[in-house]
Amino acid sequence: MRNLFCIIFLGLFLLGCKNEPRTDYVINGTGEGLYNGIRVYLNKMDDRGRLTAVDTAIVMNEKFVLDGSVDYPSLFYLTVNGVNGRVPLMIENGDLLLSVDNKILTNTILSGSISNNIYTEYNEKLADLKNKLLLATKNLDESTFLRDSATMKSDKKVLEKLNDKFTNFPYKFIENNTDNYAVLPLIKSQINNRNFDLEKIFKIYESLPEEIKNTKEAIDIEEGLKTLKAQLEAEKATAIGVKAPEFSAPTPDGKSLALSDVVSKGKITIIDFWAAWCGPCRRENPNVVKVYEKYHDKGLEIIGVGLDGRRGQQNPKEAWIKAIENDRLTWHQVSNLRYFDEIAKLYNIKAIPAMFVLDSEGKIVAKNLRGLALERKIAELLN
Repeated sequence: MRNLFCIIFLGLFLLGCKNEPRTDYVINGTGEGLYNGIRVYLNKMDDRGRLTAVDTAIVMNEKFVLDGSVDYPSLFYLTVNGVNGRVPLMIENGDLLLSVDNKILTNTILSGSISNNIYTEYNEKLADLKNKLLLATKNLDESTFLRDSATMKSDKKVLEKLNDKFTNFPYKFIENNTDNYAVLPLIKSQINNRNFDLEKIFKIYESLPEEIKNTKEAIDIEEGLKTLKAQLEAEKATAIGVKAPEFSAPTPDGKSLALSDVVSKGKITIIDFWAAWCGPCRRENPNVVKVYEKYHDKGLEIIGVGLDGRRGQQNPKEAWIKAIENDRLTWHQVSNLRYFDEIAKLYNIKAIPAMFVLDSEGKIVAKNLRGLALERKIAELLN
């Protein structure tokens, strides 16, 4: 009886050990035709697209082993000495098998990673849709050239449907796989696409399980999405025809001046974002001085917003005031002396000089005009 109890206990213990999740990965790789001594690299990519090797293996008898551990399934890139290109792989802890194609590296196959299966499925389906789009575009071009109206109509419908499917595919695929870590690099790839739908991606991100959201990669994505959302809102808030967002900041003598105080004094108001350290701004200042001197008596007001205070700038307030005096900027000036501060963010300023022209109601009627174009616009508005 005692022996039976020991056997049962040992069996349960071994079963428990078997079910414990792996905390490391071992990749057993093979590559037909890979010579002895060839190095295989497993790399991570930074935000600038640069690869850094995290593990290296040397091929012996067409075999190699890579090992390590990941906190969660993550995207790596495999490179092989003497073989062009790189192949993305979603690595997760466990025993993995890797079959390398030494002629076409992208034909490399990884087995044992569910996340990689999902990631690969996405890329294969997306590539298939791209090929169908190319074919549909070619067919429409041919029917247009032949002036075959019936075929043109049919080809156009096919192309429109494929375009719609291609546009919506990433969002639908990610939505259907939010329980897997493979969605993280897929979301990042969408963010890098300039035409992505921010609201859709934000909604998808918010639906992710907390376990995935708590990863560093997900937190970085969230911060990026919030920044993009703020920029989008700023773009909408500073679009032509919209009332310019209110702000206030200290003048050179330390008093607070609001945009509305300046707008109320004139028929036309220019908001001019500049800085003492900004060469292009300083070169543009004489043109602005010329416009101001010519049209101030007719109702032109200007409020300069100084973006001094960047890292390494010595005595930013002194530099700002000296630049105002040297460039003969006799209009209103304000600055928080905090570089691209909250006012710059409010107006989605990414580079300076930047300029907004407002009407008597404070609505934006023009943006980023320079030299003669600025003078012509002011003349048009005041006449």
